[in-house]
Formats: sequence, C-alpha cells, structure tokens
Amino acid sequence: MGRILAIILFSLINFQVFAENPTAKTFLILFKSQELKQNNINLKSIEAQFSYYDTKIYEGNSELALLIEIPACDFDECFLGDFLIQINKEESIQLQQIAFRLFDLTENKALLNSYLSLHEAENHKKEKKESTAL
Repeated sequence: MGRILAIILFSLINFQVFAENPTAKTFLILFKSQELKQNNINLKSIEAQFSYYDTKIYEGNSELALLIEIPACDFDECFLGDFLIQINKEESIQLQQIAFRLFDLTENKALLNSYLSLHEAENHKKEKKESTAL
C-alpha cells in the first residue's frame, strides 16, 4: 500500500513539473480621441481602472494607446473587451465599445515566429533544390 501511494505521489510530482505554466500576456489597446471625447473619458482614467496590472499609456501624434501586461492569465482580446470601464458614478461601458482595436501582442508574437520559421524552411528547401540542380 505504501509503495502504491509513493508511486502515485511521485507521478503527480512529475506531471506537475511538466505542466505548462501560463506566461504573462501583453495587450495593446488603441483608442480614437473622438470616441473618448464622446464618452467624456480620458486615457489616464482608463489606465487607472487597470491599475492592478502593469500599464503604460502613449499619447502623441498617432492613435492613443494603452499597453496592459497581465501575468499568468488565460485572457484573450474578447475577454478583455468585456471589461467594464466606469465613465462616471452612474454609468459604465464595455472597453470594446470605446476601443478602436484590441491586440494580444503575445499571441501575435507567436504567430509571427511560426510564420518566420515556415518561411525559413521554404527558403532552405529552395536553396537545397538550387544547389542540387547545379
């Protein structure tokens, strides 16, 4: 009985080691200044509502941007878009209704890496064919 319990415990510990830990995700949210003015809200107040997470805002000549880094989560753009943003004491609105675009930069980075590896593999095949043809 003790051996069976020890084997089960050892197996669970091994499975825990190989389990994939969720990584931090970074989201980029773009806003149009007209949308924010219509809803009487500014980018700093939206950032303050996400103060639990690491955030950065960018205001300049281009679109207004908010970067949010959420540690160890299973969020996606749709889930983040469902967050309620407090406009005033009586009124709140979903983030997706005032945001111009929401991007999951972590997912996009993984997609870019896979596209690059596919492109490199195709180039390698072409180079191999060209070298054998000569």
